[in-house]
Parts: sequence; structure tokens; C-alpha cells
Amino acid sequence: MAEESKVVDETTAPPAEEASSSSSAAVDAAQAAAESIVPGVDMSQPVGKLDRKTMDQIIKMNPGLRAETQGKDPAAVQKMLETMKLGELLAGMATGKNAKDMANYKFWQTQPVPRFDDNESKQQEEGEIKKVDPAQVPKDPAPLLDDFTWCTVDLDNEEELKEVYTLLNGHYVEDDEAMFRFAYSPAFFKWALKPPGWKKEWHVGVRVKASNRLVAFISAIPLTLKVRAATLNCSEVNFLCVHKKLRGKRLAPVLIREVTRRCNVEGIWQALYTGGAVLPTPISSCRYYHRSLDWLKLHEVGFSPMPPNSTKAKQITKYALPSETKVPGLRPMQEKDVAEVKSLLDRYLGRFDMAPIFSEEEVKHWFLHHGEEKDEDRVIWTYVVEDPETHKVTDFFNFYCLESSVINNSKHGMIKAAYLFYYASETVFASYKDNDAMKAGLKKRLNELMQDGLIEAKKMNFDVFNALTLLDNVLFLGDQKFGAGDGQLHYYLYNYRTAPISGGMNNKMGLDEKFGSGIGMVML
Repeated sequence: MAEESKVVDETTAPPAEEASSSSSAAVDAAQAAAESIVPGVDMSQPVGKLDRKTMDQIIKMNPGLRAETQGKDPAAVQKMLETMKLGELLAGMATGKNAKDMANYKFWQTQPVPRFDDNESKQQEEGEIKKVDPAQVPKDPAPLLDDFTWCTVDLDNEEELKEVYTLLNGHYVEDDEAMFRFAYSPAFFKWALKPPGWKKEWHVGVRVKASNRLVAFISAIPLTLKVRAATLNCSEVNFLCVHKKLRGKRLAPVLIREVTRRCNVEGIWQALYTGGAVLPTPISSCRYYHRSLDWLKLHEVGFSPMPPNSTKAKQITKYALPSETKVPGLRPMQEKDVAEVKSLLDRYLGRFDMAPIFSEEEVKHWFLHHGEEKDEDRVIWTYVVEDPETHKVTDFFNFYCLESSVINNSKHGMIKAAYLFYYASETVFASYKDNDAMKAGLKKRLNELMQDGLIEAKKMNFDVFNALTLLDNVLFLGDQKFGAGDGQLHYYLYNYRTAPISGGMNNKMGLDEKFGSGIGMVML
């Protein structure tokens, strides 16, 4: 699940309010762990004594607690919070923009996921958490409240595709201040939800019986995932959305159970998913970075702040790009490149702790623009570098389009964002005297490629270019003038335990160029 994120001006962040030492320590530990999964925070320890001000702050930050404590005696609530473990407090903390009712810790306690209070030896175990007997998988979905009914959404039906588009455009992820909301296109859903091997039954919806209106949705697609030495045939779960008026009906956990059941029916026992809320228990955490392409527009809609002692003219000049690309042999990817791109990608992603394993069919689906949709509905742009002498593909990169609606702005209605997808370069496989020399060579090449990517995106009238701290992105984000965003993306594996994987951040939420990232899986 992608996150709505915008540039933050860390130089002007207000100082934190003072609080009593015990309550401050509890909140600070929880907040620090929520922002960057900090090694050494003991999630099994109780929160400890709280004052009323801090208690109110905790409840405000945690939507699950807010619903659970509403209308209860404040003294009883305070006592309950003081005896909670830090891990329980952390679950569902609203650090991201999808901290919805799925963030309720009680639900995740019933699921086969690693717990915050697992001891160290258990945390290091690799493998399946719960063995499920296929014969025990229910053949039918659990009953819903009387007013609702299950459905399988047929994305080959244009009317049903439009229903999904309408639901998510009105009720999916927003930023914290409700200034921006993802605006998915029907073409995007066809690309994202119908890869090779897709299953119609894994597009799950809930309808109102009386009106037949689609009010909730969740999806899964098949995924072959490498996690260190293991290869998992699993599902990638995404696009969980519940109509805003129904958020109190606890539909999100029910949707998660139903998509899990439908995957289990097909013999799939593991799943990969992401989110901005901290749930039990992330295997990795990345941060969003943003590179302005049209800084003035981004400033006018509130996406990019004005730095201290700067001006509009200085900012526009800062983010100016050359008019033409510089890497020799750069061109759009063609179908004839699929086999070479797959071979290069396989070798490149093999360096990461977690990464997808794509077939040629999947590379063709995810990377090639087939020209079926209109130009304004195009989703993916992929470029290869063909060596002028050998005519071999030595590098490639791509980005996809995801627009956001600008809420309540009279001048601009949409932001057109390019999201960095995958890339690979033969540079990393050249002969180097040591790892530092390899990293220096790769850094130089990636900066060349990514500057050309920014130029191509600018030509296509994108307003901003977004990337996470995964892959080898930390090698070029700073040099290419990406700014830190306020959004994070946490990676989770369902029914599988693995040791933590670096997400390219250090504990102060900065780039960790020294260690880089172990994540080679890019989620939409």
C-alpha cells in the first residue's frame, strides 16, 4: 500500500513539549519506535506512570485506542494504559496515513504474525509461523452484518472496475492534514491487479444489500518472493479500503480474514503487505523522499514548504534540470528487451535480502507500455541503456504514474507524481578492488541514470518524483535533490517470521548510505 507523503521542512520543526520524565519516556520510546523501528526498545515493558496530558496524547495518536476508550471513565483508562506493554501501545500509532481500524492490536494478536514481545531467539527464527491444514480451510466466507453481502469484483467488467475506482478515489489514503488523496485511474487498476496468474476471486468486495453499492474492497495478487535463502509462493495484499461512513463497523479485519481464506483455498499460506501504521511486527521500514519537478506548483498546493532564507526564484532554480538526457544509448524499452532486462534484474535483485522473482511474462506486464490506454491514462515508463558497440542492455530503470487529488485548492486540482519502480545496472558486477570501490562506481552510475529519469519525467509533465529508501536509492537521493517526506512504509509478512531487514534508514530517520537497504521489493 503506497502512502500519501509530502516534503517536510525539518529545519523549522517545533520543539517537543515538555512532559514528566516517566510519561515522556514512554511516549518518546513509542514514537521513536513508530518512526524508525529502533533496535533495543523493549516492547514487552509496561508503559509506566502517565499524567492526564500524556494519556490524552497517546489516545490521540492511536486510533484503535481512541475507539476502545471512548466514553469510559478517564481514571480507568489511565490505569489501563499504564499497564499496557509498549508493543501494545505502538500498534496502530498514527504515524502514517492509513492508520484505520485495521490497526486494532487485538485483531493482530489472533493472527500468525510475529509479536512485539517475542524473545530474541524467536525473533531470529526463519520460516512459517502456523501450519494450516488445508482440510480445515472454510469453503465459505464468514457471515457479515445483515445489511451487507460479500462479492467478487470482476475487473473485466468496466462497470465494476469503475466502482473500485470510485470507492478508492473517495475513501482511500489521505495525508494527515487531508490535503491530498490518491487518485487511481482504471488503467492503473488493470495494471496493478491483473498481472500474469491473477485470480478473480482475490478481488474481494462488500456491498450494501439494499442498493448493491460497493462499500469495501481488498485485493491480492500472486507473488514469488525471495526472503534470504527461501523462496515463497505467496500473495501480495493491497488496496484495503472501507467507505468512510462505515469505518466503525470493523469491516477491515473481516476483509483481511476473507482475503486470507481465499488465498488459503488456493494453497497460499503467506502474504506480503505494507502500511504506514505500525502493526505487529514490521520486518523493515522505509521512508519516502520527494524530488520536485515543478516546485512552484507543489508549493502552491502546500506539498513543498518554503525553506528559511529562500525565495521562489531560488527554489525554481535549485530544481531546474537539463533539457536533454546524457547517458549514451538510453531509449524506451521494447518487447525485444524483455529477456535481457529479466536476466539483468534477476542478478541485481539477488543482492537483496527480500526481492520478487519475476517471470518473463511478469517483466513484460510490469515494465512494458503496451499502448492500449490513451496517453493520459499511461501507467508505466521504462527505459533501457543499449551499449552502442555490443547492443547489449547494460542498464534500465522505470517509474509509474499515480496522481493525487488536491483537496480544497482553487488553483490546482491534481498532482501528477512519478514513483520510482525498479532499476538495475551491470556496473555493480564489474571488477572492483573492494566493496567501497564498487559502491562508488554504482553510485556514479545510478546518479547518471536517475538524473536522466528525472529529465524524462519532467518532459512528461510530472510535478514530483517519489522514491523510498529501498534498493540502492540511498546512493542517489541526496545528490539528485530529493527531500525527506513525512511518510513511511512498513513491510510485513503474514504467517512468516524473518529477522529484520534494513530499509535504508538510520535511527534518526536519515539516509543510511553506509549500510544501504536489504529491500528489493517495490510495493504499489
